[in-house]
Amino acid sequence: MSQSNLFTLMVVIPLIFSQSHSAKEKDCVCELQNSGPAFPVNKLNNVEFTATQCTWNITSEKMTEVDRLVLGLQHRIRQLLDNVSMLEKEDNGNLYAAVSLRIIELELAEIQDLLDKLNRTTNSYQQLSVQAAAELQDMENTMTELEKFDHMQVMVKQRENQRIKRDLEHCKAELNSTSPAPTLSPGHCGLGSMVNVSGPKTYSLTVYGTSYSFGAWGRDANPAPGDENKYWLVVLSSSNAFGNFIRQYSSLSTIILGIGPTDTYISSSNPTTNTIQGPNMVMYSNALYYNCYNTYSVCRFNMTTRSVSTVALPSDTGYNNKFPFGHLATSYSYTDMDFATDESGVYVIYATTSNYGNVIISKVETSNPPVFNQTWFTSLHKKTVTNTFMVCGVLYATRYVDKEIEEIFYTYDTKTNEERYDLRIHIKKLQTNIKYINYDPRDNLLYVFSDAYIATYEISFSKFTD
Repeated sequence: MSQSNLFTLMVVIPLIFSQSHSAKEKDCVCELQNSGPAFPVNKLNNVEFTATQCTWNITSEKMTEVDRLVLGLQHRIRQLLDNVSMLEKEDNGNLYAAVSLRIIELELAEIQDLLDKLNRTTNSYQQLSVQAAAELQDMENTMTELEKFDHMQVMVKQRENQRIKRDLEHCKAELNSTSPAPTLSPGHCGLGSMVNVSGPKTYSLTVYGTSYSFGAWGRDANPAPGDENKYWLVVLSSSNAFGNFIRQYSSLSTIILGIGPTDTYISSSNPTTNTIQGPNMVMYSNALYYNCYNTYSVCRFNMTTRSVSTVALPSDTGYNNKFPFGHLATSYSYTDMDFATDESGVYVIYATTSNYGNVIISKVETSNPPVFNQTWFTSLHKKTVTNTFMVCGVLYATRYVDKEIEEIFYTYDTKTNEERYDLRIHIKKLQTNIKYINYDPRDNLLYVFSDAYIATYEISFSKFTD
């Protein structure tokens, strides 16, 4: 038998025999032989090395490089079209037209350079894709070969357990989406009752990184013509509690990539009078609604005129962390006021001492200055809640379950004044804490800010006819 297929284990055991006049010591030698093939450690090392190389070669930066080039190319082409249009209007054969023509020639050259770079990058990624596919196939073949050494079938049982787990999750998802939900009035939007939240559909770390874990984002729930595709982002850059500007992006791709933003400042100082306090805010009709700094007032910041108008809530309204959102492990700083949008407009959610810290909902008329319309009082204590949002006139409240799950457990219907505490809809979290949640009636998505990550979730509704 060859040396590679045989190993010898010698065990030496001292034995002592007792006699009446002397003791003699002897050794017992045991020899164990392995008749099977030796485990090919080198092959396993090669698989680990190849996997590491793939990780180095395929990075998120490389995957987004093509998107950046395409967005840059689109921007340059739009600029070129504008310049050509201007030249056509002003071409009278003078020196100005000649200069404009030269500028257009330079822009065409830059666009050609971008196209060449895009082609080179695309070809490089195609080669990388082919190479990675071949390496992955080799690794799969090697691991299949190495699995023959798994005589106790650990891998087979592990795969079976994973399959069973996937089947159970699939079954659970189908059950949640098809089982009868509690009877809830869905208002008059024709959506039906909420029965499930799935996702995240999209998610990304903000350009600010993990240092800033409080903020908000979304779309204007009632945008002006031409602004339908814009997204806004506010990160509380001062003490994770205060903000003084709104960052806007032209599309979902640009906000995910963090490129091409436009910043609109409320004030050059942060914090100061009428700047943003806390992560709860919404955009409606080109105006941002939020808690004014160090007051119990609602601020309305007009994005076009850059002017602020305010309206005060009752004088016993909680602010400066009197009635914040949170759970047993933590409270969310400066979340005394929450803001929500639905199909009918803007709401502010807050608590007062006269209502024993329970949630109050007030409809905000989006005038300048804003005014409050109808108000509803609930029995839900605000400090037991992590977030609220409105859908079709119904308030939904969430609570912390564990690091992975947030639960929508409560509803208040503003049309029937009916409260329910028996809703059990789970949200799978990206991070431990969801600091912001709001519903967009235009796409029926939930926009979430979770410990520096932005994400969207899809809502499923039961069938309903008004």
